[in-house]
Amino acid sequence: MTQTAIPCTVMRGGTSKGLYFRLEDLPADVATRDAVLLAAMGSPDLRQIDGMGGAHPLTSKIAVIGPPTHPDADVDYLFLQAVVDEPRIDAGQNCGNLLAGVGCFAIEEGLFPAQDGVTRVRINMLNTASLAEAAIQTPGGRVRYDGDARIDGVLGTAAPIPIDFLDVAGSSCGALLPTGHARDTIDGIELTAIDNGMPVVVMRAADFGKTGYESPEALEADAALKARIEAIRLQVGPMMNLGDVAKKTVPKMCLVAPPQHGGVISTRSFIPHRVHEAIGVFGAVSVATACVTPGSVAAEVAGIADVEAEAVKALEVEHPTGFFTVAMDVSLEGGEIKVRRSALLRTARPLMRGEVYVPASVWGGK
Repeated sequence: MTQTAIPCTVMRGGTSKGLYFRLEDLPADVATRDAVLLAAMGSPDLRQIDGMGGAHPLTSKIAVIGPPTHPDADVDYLFLQAVVDEPRIDAGQNCGNLLAGVGCFAIEEGLFPAQDGVTRVRINMLNTASLAEAAIQTPGGRVRYDGDARIDGVLGTAAPIPIDFLDVAGSSCGALLPTGHARDTIDGIELTAIDNGMPVVVMRAADFGKTGYESPEALEADAALKARIEAIRLQVGPMMNLGDVAKKTVPKMCLVAPPQHGGVISTRSFIPHRVHEAIGVFGAVSVATACVTPGSVAAEVAGIADVEAEAVKALEVEHPTGFFTVAMDVSLEGGEIKVRRSALLRTARPLMRGEVYVPASVWGGK
């Protein structure tokens, strides 16, 4: 055999899609595993023509699911980003979109038993050492995918998958506000660095001469803008306890503007070198958290003055293709923001199950 077949499921999770693997079906050695996944995706190649990747970061994602290594979890989930045009697998961030499919995959693969009605799956997110709980509809003990839940960025409707994030504040950077401030200034640009599940840097679009309502394509075509944002990202990375971020996919850089369509804030997210057609799950959670953080750039743009007036808030974060609603339960303690709960709604659907092939010269299999 010149090829190795590996069991795999292609799933849409939220507004992304990727390859889902059982941990036991991949090489234990990390270097070999990464080589296998690059071959499976077809990286490095801008078209990823010789693999399963979709020539975009949002469709070049991987979820690895295995038995729990946390006492309060039901399964482990490792997210891996295959870089499209580099021979690199990045494990430095989480993905809340693929997270939406983890509970479904675990049940379908027999990694966790389904209940009759709703099955709650506690997921240990290995990238950030934090927990999430997904509520999967399982009437008769089988995963249901059809339903009436709609999320912006996905056609049609599907079964709702509510996800609660249990302890994600500071999970990547060590603190919700990793620089120790609600606002910093770099290269003359005021910004808020925040981590509530995803390291994000929030900046006013107006400070870059932008409205914040431009299309992703227009922003990507602005080389001078991208260079300014990347220069700030490289400086703020060490300030956020992320070290040298030149070869990392975090922090995400987010331009914000006043809402246009009744939400709390409008966003354009660099992830970090392409502009998201929507906004990432954890990116939305971090931006929503910034909106209720006193003194932050986001709070100023959103015009939220009093956190305590309504501790539980449903914040609609606008993005290029619609809204992302984040439920926040926060409080002010000693002048500092405390996140008690973050929750959101996603959907997921398996697209194909079978085997993905990689050259036997990369890995001969088990």
